[in-house]
Amino acid sequence: MDGVSIKKTLDIEYIKQNIDSTVTIEACVHKIRTMSEFSFIILRTAKYLVQAIYEKDKCKKTIDDLREGCYIRVQGHIKEDERANLGFELQLTDFEILSRPSGDYPLNVAHKKIGCGLEANLDNRSVALRNPYEKTIFKIQEGVVSGFREFMLKEGFTQVFTPKIVAHGAEGGANIFKLDYFDQEAYLAQSPQFYKQTSVAFFDRVFEIAPVYRAEKHNTSRHLNEYIGLDFEMGFIDSMYDIMTMETAMLKHVMNYLNENYKEELQVLGVTLPVIDTIPSVTFVEAIELMKGKGGKNKYDLEPEDEVLLCEYAKENWGSEFVFITHFPASKRPFYAMNDKEDDRFALSFDLLFRGLEITTGGQRIHDYTEQVAKMKEMGMHPEEFTHYLNIHKYGMPPHGGLGIGLERLVMKLLNLQNIRQASMFPRDVHRLEP
Repeated sequence: MDGVSIKKTLDIEYIKQNIDSTVTIEACVHKIRTMSEFSFIILRTAKYLVQAIYEKDKCKKTIDDLREGCYIRVQGHIKEDERANLGFELQLTDFEILSRPSGDYPLNVAHKKIGCGLEANLDNRSVALRNPYEKTIFKIQEGVVSGFREFMLKEGFTQVFTPKIVAHGAEGGANIFKLDYFDQEAYLAQSPQFYKQTSVAFFDRVFEIAPVYRAEKHNTSRHLNEYIGLDFEMGFIDSMYDIMTMETAMLKHVMNYLNENYKEELQVLGVTLPVIDTIPSVTFVEAIELMKGKGGKNKYDLEPEDEVLLCEYAKENWGSEFVFITHFPASKRPFYAMNDKEDDRFALSFDLLFRGLEITTGGQRIHDYTEQVAKMKEMGMHPEEFTHYLNIHKYGMPPHGGLGIGLERLVMKLLNLQNIRQASMFPRDVHRLEP
């Protein structure tokens, strides 16, 4: 539209190139430090903390009514100062208060780290996220998603958007939220699995970034009931190893993308990203054998402590913080997982572990109609209840497979956070529905 001025976020590089000029900045008062003859006023923008200097004889207004949490428009003179965090400071000449808070912050927003317990942080989330450290977590989350999307598009994947209100659960079991959907029962999607597979029939390669819902009554540091899934599915594969190779390349791209585009955020968080060359893989049976001498037990699935031990082993012996575990027992994998033709006790399915936590589940899917119906019956399911899903097999599918990554789990481990709720802006767990 002609005549419309769009305000931009603070351009630090422009300011650095215009030292000794006068600029206008809109920001929040993050902290005020009063000295004997002047005051430091730290201004918080979406990305930066800008140091401003107030001297009574150089500013048109007094700062008597200014307090932390005021949103202001300031004018000031840019002065180069290597001691300031951005290499310059702002000599205030005037300001306008745009809004002021009616109460004091319940948390120490101006501290480097907010310094409160997790529950207090989550109860006061809208305030906690004003802390630079806390909010920067979600800039990294943005970077992971952006890097993922860039890679997927570069590799010929089509982004799709699938329903989150569904007639059937993709994973089965009791961990599914039920809805009263007009005159019929519906569910919140546990996974975009059915729709990803359907889309492969006409797009070959698809990906989605969207919420996933699990009605698990876990109250642990690694579980959420709503999380963001990074999913992809690809056709014309030769084996599940094609999926694993694609994920390895994607993770390399994401790490490079973060290092190139989020240097400042990584510095704020004090994080060094993992270097990925190749990712080693072991079968489930091999993993169980490795764990026998390290406190693990012979069982049919991996426990959290096993995941920690396996990652420690991978780092010590292969120099990798990631490790694939393949060929899980078929009985522990979903009905759409293809069984290994050489030993049908195992599925062509894998997990990716990172720093002691499973962040990915994926594998090759069944594409043959008869094979899929037979496996459903074998698992006690009723194929007639899945007519729409089975139509994709009935009318032809290429060999295909894919995976799902938990965004919050990946970010949690990248940033060495202690609890997955720290990597969710407004987490939903078994006890939390607000804010």
